[in-house]
Amino acid sequence: MNLTKSSNPVLNDSVFSQMLTSQAIPAEAMTVNGTVRKTALSLAVLVAAAVYSWQHISGGFPLIISAIGTFAVAIVTAFKPALARYTAIIYAVLEGVLLGVISRMMEQSYQGLVARAVVITFGVFLLMLVLYRSGVIKVSGKFATGLIAATGGVALLYLGSFIARLCGVDVSFLSGSSTLSIGISIVVAAIAALNLILDFDFIERGAAMNAPKTMEWYGAFGLMVTLVWLYIEILRLLAKIAARRN
Repeated sequence: MNLTKSSNPVLNDSVFSQMLTSQAIPAEAMTVNGTVRKTALSLAVLVAAAVYSWQHISGGFPLIISAIGTFAVAIVTAFKPALARYTAIIYAVLEGVLLGVISRMMEQSYQGLVARAVVITFGVFLLMLVLYRSGVIKVSGKFATGLIAATGGVALLYLGSFIARLCGVDVSFLSGSSTLSIGISIVVAAIAALNLILDFDFIERGAAMNAPKTMEWYGAFGLMVTLVWLYIEILRLLAKIAARRN
């Protein structure tokens, strides 16, 4: 198995090779604790932006702008990992605005939904961390390959549904509250959760390889991307369950 393989699109197996090639003997090396601190800071900024967005921003235009901005920053960071020391915080602000708007819209439809989604998201995060640290789930070649394939399948599914909507095709099996739709959301949320395992492994192996210090920001950025994905999937799942009950 490639030591730096991850199904997270921003924590891919070419990142460390790029960074280590450009700086074979880093003055300061990446550490797990350093990555944890930067992840905590990034998430704090994201939450602050989300709270502000929840209270002061509404409407579709801010949603579109923040969505475009987060996508653009994510692409730039994926191709230029060294920029993560700057772009991670920018991404956190833009993503926070986006999540604040989305969360407020969902809360208006189903009261209490956001709080439950937040609690479940961090509960799943802690569970995955315990399972990884205890060795219950080990990152093997088959595990990584299977998860990469599953994540790619989810991306293709969402892309296909987006195109189908533009063409006027009914894709309620994905967005509705049917048993099939809920089942799909559970599977996708599980895939997002398992991506955390590969992210943990990526960060730990990067530290073991003495990757450059700047990779702490990149590791934090990648972990934040996965957490946001997990939160959105859990939010969608809870909304479907609430709609089914009504």
